[in-house]
Amino acid sequence: MKAIHFGAGNIGRGFIGKLLADAQAELTFADVNQPLVDQLAHQQHYQVNVVGENARVEQVNRVSAIHSNSQDAIRQIAEADIITTAVGPQVLSKIASTLAQGLIARHQSGNQQPMNIIACENMVRGTSQLKQHVLLAMPTELHGWVEEHVGFVDSAVDRIVPPGSAANDDPLDVTVETFSEWIVDSTQFKGQLPDIAGMESTSNLMAYIERKLFTLNTGHAITAYLGQLAGHKTIRDAILDPAIRDVVKGAMTESGDVLIKRYGFDPVQHAAYIEKILTRFENPYLHDDVERVGRQPLRKLSEGDRLIKPLRGTLEYGLPYSNLVMGIAAALSYRSSNDPQAQEMVDRLRDNGVTHTVTQVCGLQDEPALVAQIVNVYNAMQRK
Repeated sequence: MKAIHFGAGNIGRGFIGKLLADAQAELTFADVNQPLVDQLAHQQHYQVNVVGENARVEQVNRVSAIHSNSQDAIRQIAEADIITTAVGPQVLSKIASTLAQGLIARHQSGNQQPMNIIACENMVRGTSQLKQHVLLAMPTELHGWVEEHVGFVDSAVDRIVPPGSAANDDPLDVTVETFSEWIVDSTQFKGQLPDIAGMESTSNLMAYIERKLFTLNTGHAITAYLGQLAGHKTIRDAILDPAIRDVVKGAMTESGDVLIKRYGFDPVQHAAYIEKILTRFENPYLHDDVERVGRQPLRKLSEGDRLIKPLRGTLEYGLPYSNLVMGIAAALSYRSSNDPQAQEMVDRLRDNGVTHTVTQVCGLQDEPALVAQIVNVYNAMQRK
């Protein structure tokens, strides 16, 4: 199995790339960071430090690396069996041109073997969105060939991979938590599903996408935002604060009630899933800053993301949502001089007012009473 993974950062090396390497794939990382590419290409191995329960050090061997925008990348796409990404939601559109050129070269070479592309990003149906970018970059007469031979497979991914200093002074080494989850949509593959340990398939992917978005992502973000307000520096410190923990668990319970109604999840099993996530946030070996986890607040406050989408679900099913409102108000309170979105949010709040900003950013034009609740909680937080 010939695999190309776009994104050679910590998540790429510590999660998806590692699973591909463990599956004995012929693995090539593609990235725009030339020094990183050069070191991976030269060294061809690195360590993954798994921390928490069952802590261990695992070696990843026999990898190579190329620049994402190179002719070599286009040539390798033409020959690959599977392509994965961990580049970030805002970068997917930027790699579409390279993918399109590779698929054109694949068609020109007469390669009829099925190939699957899986975007492993923190977003809903990221691969489907990537597909549209790729098709726009290709001649329309090749769209039918792509539909026949290339699978664009949506996925849900979950593993905390914080930035941190490398062990043994090797910048390629990466630290990850024990827990990982990679779930793919079995209905979207072309050809046989690849045999990759740690990759699970389902025909009902949206249930698992929303389970992760409404639980891990919702809880992580609210922990960060409340943590910063309380003066905590790390996610662990924040979640060990009883007042913050109560709100975070309450918000995940509210969003979980939506999942139970929508997908029929077992309430006892979902409660255990929430407790597992809280335990993950407490991991003393993951020194994850609240400022890092809280970054890009405008995206996280948008209608289809981790705060407003579960809130919409509570309205749909007539469920409580007070803790989610506290998390949203805390997100509006997030401040970071290193984050352009945080700066833009401050400007919007100052120039347009809180009510208008909440209405527009969160897409709540049809819920003025709910907007008023969020504004009241936000204003109360600013007075403390």
